[in-house]
Amino acid sequence: MAAELHVELVAADRSVWSGEATLVVARTTSGDIGVMPGHQPLLGVLESGPVTIRTTDGGTVVAAVHGGFISFADNKLSVLAEIAELADEIDIARAERALERAKSDADASAERRAEIRLAATAAGNR
Repeated sequence: MAAELHVELVAADRSVWSGEATLVVARTTSGDIGVMPGHQPLLGVLESGPVTIRTTDGGTVVAAVHGGFISFADNKLSVLAEIAELADEIDIARAERALERAKSDADASAERRAEIRLAATAAGNR
């Protein structure tokens, strides 16, 4: 059996994804981090960005995450996000419209959220 870790990706309003993985990559305030089974315990603050989960069956789950925390101990990884959307839940046309609207309104935070949503869909379609 391959080494694995249990992952819980939770947003403020719902459980987004739960399962077994071999690797999780996320962006923290200290930079990008990759967590594999046996990683040292950690607690970090998440930056907005895609979270990539390599599942034990060889698949990939990508989510757009906006803020929150990541913690790892005893081969259990928790991603506790303010907002999280799986890449396959994101309406690409709507995200593109939101990006254009944010640019025209000069709303940098809305523009960043839309860019992250689009980046997650692109990563999820690799």
